[in-house]
Amino acid sequence: MATMTAAQRREQARTHYDAFLRECPTNQLLGRLSDKWVSLVVAALAPGPLRFSDLSRKLAGVSPKMLTQTLRALERDGILSRTVTPSVPVRVDYALTPLGASLAGLLTAVKDWAETHFDEVRTARERYDADAPA
Repeated sequence: MATMTAAQRREQARTHYDAFLRECPTNQLLGRLSDKWVSLVVAALAPGPLRFSDLSRKLAGVSPKMLTQTLRALERDGILSRTVTPSVPVRVDYALTPLGASLAGLLTAVKDWAETHFDEVRTARERYDADAPA
């Protein structure tokens, strides 16, 4: 049995999508999906399509530039679709694709978990900070 070099092992692992390897495309995808705005955009679109202005109002604190970048990245990844309706003014709607809908349940569950358990996390943080050396 022939031995493999480290580079060959990394290449083989990449074809098997090992997210623990930095070079693996799934590692990069997880990096994108773990972004705060990505999670919130997907959760916001889970009930149905929204316009840019509706998303901007729903996602307090997101800048127009960051929202635009997030929407473009998600469209590129096939998570959402962008539909332009010619009118005055032009109407642009964003909706989850079937791929995005399959992700929405997971990200919405994480959002719900954070909302449900934040008091426990805050208590743990306070306890940790009180016990930490100054």
